[in-house]
Amino acid sequence: MTRVSPDIKRKLRALTKETDRSESYLAAEAIAAYVELNAWQVTHIRKSLAEGTAGDTGVSHERVAAWLDSWGNEQELPTPRQGKAR
Repeated sequence: MTRVSPDIKRKLRALTKETDRSESYLAAEAIAAYVELNAWQVTHIRKSLAEGTAGDTGVSHERVAAWLDSWGNEQELPTPRQGKAR
């Protein structure tokens, strides 16, 4: 088993009882979820960096900020997309 803090170990043991799953099963599930999430993030970060290196300007900070500021308003702006000036 991977080393974890005593507090996490205690919570893991409690969860095994509540879910009727083994520590190994729950640890494998947690690792799989972590790997999937981080692999997705790294893939998208690398893609964005490559686009920036290739000269793609992406979406300006101003357009994203305006979009976020419009959330919850009656005239909420559409999601800003690359290449579409507003």
